[in-house]
Amino acid sequence: MRYIKRMEPEIVFVPSAFKHKVTREDIIHAYQTRVHDGLLEKYSNKYGFIGFNRAGNPIEVFYNPISDDAIKVFHAMGCRNDIIAQIEP
Repeated sequence: MRYIKRMEPEIVFVPSAFKHKVTREDIIHAYQTRVHDGLLEKYSNKYGFIGFNRAGNPIEVFYNPISDDAIKVFHAMGCRNDIIAQIEP
């Protein structure tokens, strides 16, 4: 049996990512458990995903791709109801 290891991108954090008291570990966990990931409406380089923190609560995370294998997270907080509509599938 062969296993294919899924490569995760490097996640770079800027200080604003922690403004709403979401931890680095919870952002990483949300990335690993994301259920939706896409381009934010009206932007060409701002993306968002919805995943779950370590307690199982949904959080929204916004980021910019900075290379083929790295993203820069600039926002994370508890998921708001209207954010799902702003992330294109």
